[in-house]
Amino acid sequence: MDGRVPYPAGRLCLRFTSLVDRDDLERNNAQAVRIFTDGSKIDGKVGASISIWNREAETKAVKLKLSAHCSVYQAELLALDRAVSLATKRPEASIGIYTDSRSSLESVVGRNSFHPLVSNIRDNLRVCHTQNKKLSLFWVKAHAGLEGNERADELAREAALGLKKKPDYDRCPVSFVKRLLREESLDEWDRRYKSEETAGTTKVFLPDVRFAHKVVKTIDLNAVLTQVLTGHGGFAEYLHRFKRKEDPGCVCDGGLSESILHLLMDCPQHDVTREDLQQELRVKLCRGSLPSILGGASGREALLKFASRVVRVAIARNRAVDTDV
Repeated sequence: MDGRVPYPAGRLCLRFTSLVDRDDLERNNAQAVRIFTDGSKIDGKVGASISIWNREAETKAVKLKLSAHCSVYQAELLALDRAVSLATKRPEASIGIYTDSRSSLESVVGRNSFHPLVSNIRDNLRVCHTQNKKLSLFWVKAHAGLEGNERADELAREAALGLKKKPDYDRCPVSFVKRLLREESLDEWDRRYKSEETAGTTKVFLPDVRFAHKVVKTIDLNAVLTQVLTGHGGFAEYLHRFKRKEDPGCVCDGGLSESILHLLMDCPQHDVTREDLQQELRVKLCRGSLPSILGGASGREALLKFASRVVRVAIARNRAVDTDV
C-alpha cells in the first residue's frame, strides 16, 4: 500500500554519508559494486538513470523515462528506487548507492515522507538487511568530477531528451496539480477581471491578472498606494460620487474631474515633480506607459513614490474642505 508506515520493530536506522570530492570517494570505496543514480528535467522532458560500476568500469547503464508533468525530485527518487531494487537481486554482499540529490536521501532516511517511492526504497532496504547485505547510501556533491556521478548525469540527460517510449513512471506530483489549479484559477480570474465594467482605474495600472499578481507581490501595500491603484480615495471625483464633496472638479480647472489619473498625468500643480520623474524614467507618463513602468523594479519604486506624494496632497486638501452638502 502506498505511503505505508512500517511497524516500529521493522524500522531500520537509516543514514547516508556525504562525499564532496574524489578523496572522500576513495575513503569510502570498499563496496564491491557502486550504483550511481541521477534525475534530470530539460525543456519539459524528464529522465532518470542508473550507472552500475565494478571498481573502475561501468558494467551496466539504465535509462528511465518519466512523464513530462513529473518533477526532478520524482526522477531522483525513481532512480534511487530502481537502484535499491537492483541491489536486492545482486549477489554481492556490499553495495554503495550514490546520488547528488540530498533531498531524496533526506526523505528516505527521515520519517516524515510518505511518498510511495520513498516507501518502496525503505522496503527494499529492509530486504537487503534481511539478505545480510551491507548497502550504503552516499550523497555526492554535484559536478565534483566523480566519474560515476558524471556518467549518471549524462545518462539522465539522454533519457530526458532522447528516450522515445512509454514512461516508466507517470504519477502526477502534488506540485503539478497545484500549478494546474493555480493556472486555472488565474485564467478564470483574468476572464472575469477583463469582462467586468468595474475596476477601470486598476486596469489602467494592471491590465491583466497575471501581471497584477506578479507586481502586487512586490509592493508593500498601504492605504495610500491602495488609493493610487484603485482610484478610490480622497479625490474630488470619488468624494463627489458618494456625496462627500459638492464639486468633482480639480483645483487646476473646475471643468476637469480630480481623479488619480488626472493628478498623475495631467494636473499642472504637479508639473515639476512629474517632469523630474519623466526625466528619470525617460518616458512620458500616460495610460500606455503606466503598466510598463510598474513592471520594472526601479521605475515602479519611483512612480509609486511620486504617486504617494500626489495622493497625500489631494487627501489633505479635500479633508480641509467642508464636505457637508
